[in-house]
Amino acid sequence: MDEISFDEFLKVDIRCGTVIRAEAFPEARKPAIKMWVDFGPEIGERKTSAQITAHYAPETLVGKQVMAVVNFPPRQIGPFISEVLVLGVPDDAGEIVLLSPDMQVPAGGRMH
Repeated sequence: MDEISFDEFLKVDIRCGTVIRAEAFPEARKPAIKMWVDFGPEIGERKTSAQITAHYAPETLVGKQVMAVVNFPPRQIGPFISEVLVLGVPDDAGEIVLLSPDMQVPAGGRMH
């Protein structure tokens, strides 16, 4: 794995947001969920899609806080534009588990 400098790390803007809407994404090549995430007044609402259907249903995501990279350029995912990258780690079966704070924090809080 390549090492990076601390200054390079600081360029990645990782924030906490709250899922305010989620729905199935049947047009995706692999099963996925579309999410709209509120990152507070500074960043606002951004949308994303994620292949997280093994552990999550859209209705269980609303109100959940998630961590996401907010300074990547938008990316076309089929007919949908993804504006942030929600972060997760694989479980033993390789299915993604979302990263989230272990207590409620203000929307838009930057990871340190």
